[in-house]
Amino acid sequence: MQTVASRKGSKMYQEWQRVTKGSVQRKPKFVTEDGIEIKMLYLPKEIDDEYIEKLGFPGMQPYTRGVYPTMYRGRAWTMRQYSGYGSANETNKRFRMLLEQGQTGLSIAFDLPTQLGLDPDDERAFYEVGRVGVSVPHWKEMNSIFEGINQSKVSTSMTINATAMEELSMYIVSAEQKGIDANQLEGTVQNDILKEFIARNNYIYPPRQSMRYSADIIQYCARNMPKWNSISISGYHFEEAGATPSQEIAFTIADGIEYVKALLERGVKIDEFAPRLSFFFSARSNMIEQVAKFRAARRIWSKVMEEHFHAKDPRSKMMRFHVQTAGVQMTASQVQVNIIRTAIQALAAILGGAQSLHVNSYDEALGLPTEEAAKLSLRVQQVILHETDVADSVDPLGGSYMLEELTDQLEEEAMKIISSIEKLGGMVKAIEAGYPQKEIEKASYEYQMSVEKGEVKIVGVNIFKEKEDRGVKVLKINKKTREKVIQRVKRYREERDNGEVERRLSKLTDAAEKEDPNNNLFPYVLQCVRAGATIGEISKVFRETWGEWDSNR
Repeated sequence: MQTVASRKGSKMYQEWQRVTKGSVQRKPKFVTEDGIEIKMLYLPKEIDDEYIEKLGFPGMQPYTRGVYPTMYRGRAWTMRQYSGYGSANETNKRFRMLLEQGQTGLSIAFDLPTQLGLDPDDERAFYEVGRVGVSVPHWKEMNSIFEGINQSKVSTSMTINATAMEELSMYIVSAEQKGIDANQLEGTVQNDILKEFIARNNYIYPPRQSMRYSADIIQYCARNMPKWNSISISGYHFEEAGATPSQEIAFTIADGIEYVKALLERGVKIDEFAPRLSFFFSARSNMIEQVAKFRAARRIWSKVMEEHFHAKDPRSKMMRFHVQTAGVQMTASQVQVNIIRTAIQALAAILGGAQSLHVNSYDEALGLPTEEAAKLSLRVQQVILHETDVADSVDPLGGSYMLEELTDQLEEEAMKIISSIEKLGGMVKAIEAGYPQKEIEKASYEYQMSVEKGEVKIVGVNIFKEKEDRGVKVLKINKKTREKVIQRVKRYREERDNGEVERRLSKLTDAAEKEDPNNNLFPYVLQCVRAGATIGEISKVFRETWGEWDSNR
């Protein structure tokens, strides 16, 4: 039977009031233009058991209304524009420009050779050096990216998976050169290899060895980098490949469950590593559904961590996540319309309680963002924060009939999919059976058919089309940049102690050959990087030891 109490009579409400009393406020007054006070939190007059179970209070289980008690009322989300192209020097200039313009976090985009463990002078890398991100083959290039930037004062996200250990090691060594210990560093490494096998395909090694590699990073960070998020479990790429919102929730959480199991099997305690697991979602233009998606995902993760894995630390049950606006919804026609799309998508992320946000630049359907476009994307976030009232109250849409019903329905549908994956034996076995891949492919096909039939309307694509005269400046990567990067890596190899590099790589080989989860590979890779090994040389050790994965075999 449900018990009903007034707000004042609710013990959870009293606890929430105690926690938020005297909290630091982002601005001195929160009032409307008419001078009406904006409350920190809006609640029904009476609170029953069902309300507590589904909504609760911000910063309390089940975290439907947000993972922190005051949310943006106390501290704004991190504005973290994903950037990087060409050389380390060019990326450094872009980073410094964004920081000067008010960005509050950094996010590195790596080029494909770096993501796939190839040095820039590898013949397989030639045409992709610096094209979709920055080339970072060794720690000195990482150091150049952060020239003039204090790594102890800024949080950095690194979108890297199959070579995450190498790149994070380079970040650590770069910081060490400035006298900054790894335990001071704040940020996130994506390190989500499972989603690569499902949707993105930037994997190198077979699934089992890849899971070992990823788990080693999580375990090492838990014990040596207390401020660092050891993984960003990513639903974004499922959505970009065509997944529905319920599929994005389900596949992401199923991946999270698989990583948790991998660490527990090693004997690592749940509350030792789970507080630093983080997540990454997309925000599409169907705003209310997206807000419901974020709320449902938080609620499911909280229940899974408590009921299935028996986590005790509240931080282990919090789903903290980054959001990026939907790249797949950007159009090459009428590109300025993308500014409107991304503003709506950014609003969905903020109303949904994201911890950090990247807003895509309007020109990304044509190429990498120009400086002007990147700056405008940052301004979208700043306008929402400073010129609207959506960040003045915690969970301003909470209690909406539409929102709450959609949240319940998405939770129910996502749980059905998660149950199906568990029946298959977990996400690794589901991937091997092709289950998530087929489901996303089916959803993508059905959506595209709806677009082509005109059932889903896209401005400039199937309605309100115009004769194209873009006149939009597209960022071009200078071919000389590639030549300079290649020359630098060759010179770097000549100047280092090659004997010490070979000794360190040999020790890494020995460690990789032994299938011992207690022999963490991270310290070996870190020593290789300190000695001067390149990403291609380290990856070669793993390639020769573990082999490369061919999904078609």
